[in-house]
Amino acid sequence: MSLVQKIEDTVVNLLRLAVTRLPKDVKDALRSAYEKEVDETAKTQLKAILDNIMLAEKTERPMCQDTGVIIFYVKVGDKFRELGQIPEILRNATIRATKEIPLRPNAVHPISQKNSGDNTGRYIPYINWEIAQGDFLEITAFPKGGGSENMSRLGMLKPGEGIDGMKKFVVDTVLHAGGQPCPPVILGVGIGGGADIAMKLAKKALLRPITERHEDPGIAQLEQELLEAINESGIGPMGLGGKTTALGVNIEYAHRHPASYPVGVVVQCWAARRASARIYSNGTVEYLTHEVGEK
Repeated sequence: MSLVQKIEDTVVNLLRLAVTRLPKDVKDALRSAYEKEVDETAKTQLKAILDNIMLAEKTERPMCQDTGVIIFYVKVGDKFRELGQIPEILRNATIRATKEIPLRPNAVHPISQKNSGDNTGRYIPYINWEIAQGDFLEITAFPKGGGSENMSRLGMLKPGEGIDGMKKFVVDTVLHAGGQPCPPVILGVGIGGGADIAMKLAKKALLRPITERHEDPGIAQLEQELLEAINESGIGPMGLGGKTTALGVNIEYAHRHPASYPVGVVVQCWAARRASARIYSNGTVEYLTHEVGEK
């Protein structure tokens, strides 16, 4: 099998894994939320989510009808072969996955309103690039649902508002969203850089397992403080009340201009789908987020 075919097959499998099997950190957090919940309505909602996850794994069918806009995070080594073919490979894999899994077609032209029918279109699937040293290709498939995405927000705060203003903006975002993004949610928060940078950092933050706090102790403390504050809101699973409104808060940051304080918040629903694999030029495949054999 050629390396190009190996990459395409792996990407199709990553999309299958992403939409049918949640990563362990998310499943464990949902089970923990169920076990500690005392509100019967909230407990019923969490059980329904856990049952849904089990059925999706058993039947290898998507856990949610909204299989999202297809986004890829690509980290590629400078010595990896076939670099120029990666965009076409990702597009072809998306078309295949849409038919084979299947995925709901979600790529709609913003002017004509026509659906492409195969989850591809202008800039879709969207590819985020990172160049590294080495002879490998690391791909994360990140299907992002529309309902939770609609609750995401960008705030261009005044620098004087500082950390307190940032905290208020994040918590207010969750309060405004209520039950609309299908909580319990995971929040990606991007601070600094600029308007576009803050939002890109916020979405990238969702790739980090919620069991891993930020390497900066001060940021890690902020993540914990925000998580506790959000869970005191009482919004709860599906907005029906309960202890767990958020499973995690992940923050990333960039240095900012003295005159602006951008804060991006990207909301992820309980179906926090992501799947990653590393492919080497010799054709070896290593899955990073799921314990599975090569397919």
